Amino acid sequence: MLPRPDDDHLLDAYSRAVTTSVDRVSPAVARIDTERGGGSGVVLSPDGLILTNDHVVARSRRLHAILPDGRSMRADLIGSDAHSDLAVVRTSVEGGPLPFASLADSSGVRVGQIAIAIGNPYGFHHTVTAGIVSAIGRSLRGQSGRLIEDVIQTDASLNPGNSGGPLIDSNGAVIGINTAMIQPAHGLSFAIASNTARFVTGRLIRDGRVRRSYIGVAGQTVPVPRALSRFHSLAIASGVLVASVDVGSPAASCGLKEGDIIVGFADEIVSGVDALHRLLTGERVGVATMTIVLRRGERRTLTVLPSELAS
Repeated sequence: MLPRPDDDHLLDAYSRAVTTSVDRVSPAVARIDTERGGGSGVVLSPDGLILTNDHVVARSRRLHAILPDGRSMRADLIGSDAHSDLAVVRTSVEGGPLPFASLADSSGVRVGQIAIAIGNPYGFHHTVTAGIVSAIGRSLRGQSGRLIEDVIQTDASLNPGNSGGPLIDSNGAVIGINTAMIQPAHGLSFAIASNTARFVTGRLIRDGRVRRSYIGVAGQTVPVPRALSRFHSLAIASGVLVASVDVGSPAASCGLKEGDIIVGFADEIVSGVDALHRLLTGERVGVATMTIVLRRGERRTLTVLPSELAS
């Protein structure tokens, strides 16, 4: 059966949206070469700032960025953050300002919208794949063990080498930085949302790192009996069981002990390990912070002074 004219029109509109966006952004997509392999990156400024994944450049001493126009330049690491799997490198600018892309406001991303990935999978330069945004607000466990929040899921195909490249919308704005795919599953790919990338990039350019706080406990998420939470007027169903306390840590100094269950921190409910990690921000470093724990069924309030988490 021949396609209806309306179907042809829809296909043409889709093709125009993809090709227009790719034409706009692809000149700013770099191939990142390292001693251990490589990946992709997206140029964010005409003076050579490139955003990529931390796992692309980690433990590499020599970096090169290669642009679609053929320019190959040495790149230097400005800063990296394993917890969000993002890194910023700077290249020398030769032959004039570099083409660059813009980060979109990822809070406006909607499920079902066009998602286009540009990268260098398996060394095939500037490969384009397209699909849709499958889900938003996902969490993805990074290599550091912390959750990366607000991750975009897409069915645009990703392969090794796509890491660090942009995920763009139909207007050619970068809505995410491609970071992972699940093998051998098909259609399960993930990108770090552009709003997260904007925050981390700003910190890396300014400080070379992202500050986070540390209290020095190892724990696991455990349920809290309903009767116990009701008795203590706590709107909780779970908390963080302290499995160990680092010697000399802020947790040890404030009196936290193995077996305590942390249920509150900084006036926020702590429902589990990931919730506690989200609260351990750089702003909490050196700030006396109220911590609510359950110890052998009793409620106690301790004051911890978080220190800075080592990079």
